[in-house]
Amino acid sequence: MRFAQAPPIKAASAVYVTLAAQVVSLGALVLFERVRGRELAAQLAAFGGRPRGADAEALVGAVTVFAVLLMLTTAATLAAAAAYVTWLVRARQANDPSAPSAAVAGAWLIPGVNLVGPALLVHELWKGTRPPSDRRARWLALVAAWWLSWLTTLTLAVTGLARDPSGGLTGAGLAELTCLTLSALLCAATVREITRLQQLACTEPKQPLTPLLTPLPDTAPTT
Repeated sequence: MRFAQAPPIKAASAVYVTLAAQVVSLGALVLFERVRGRELAAQLAAFGGRPRGADAEALVGAVTVFAVLLMLTTAATLAAAAAYVTWLVRARQANDPSAPSAAVAGAWLIPGVNLVGPALLVHELWKGTRPPSDRRARWLALVAAWWLSWLTTLTLAVTGLARDPSGGLTGAGLAELTCLTLSALLCAATVREITRLQQLACTEPKQPLTPLLTPLPDTAPTT
């Protein structure tokens, strides 16, 4: 099988880079939380959130670092989301040029549907590459592990402050970083597997056409 469009190799590379940036930026934020975040949160709470004069000057450096790390983490997360959606749309169109982009948006944005839709969409994309049948079990385990790790990461991010008894700035900790790292690695693995299968399909040699008519065997001339 040959695809109507080339597989989105550059888009896949963008996914790898942005996922790595997301993990690194969150790691820096978690490190700041553990080293300075809890103390900074307590100081800001003691000043009512608006320190003034000498107190403000003493905290401005730490607050600036925290703000920069938070913006970097947010930007990396948005970039990773944009890169992944771009790859997903192009990979689906490589399988089928008529594949609608709206299906990707619906799978990720419709409440309830987004709990299972993205994983099902990726599985359908994988099936569209005509993969070897003996890899199905391995693939299903990979997709399930990726999606469960992502849902766990999202749950930890939403409940972070509620679970942090020490009252940190964001509630981000080693649990969130570990789950995000695992989810990023598994996500990259699914992207790599689908892109690889599409590349293999594009490099397969074309099968020669079988002639419709078989020539008759030579016969000796009659006298």
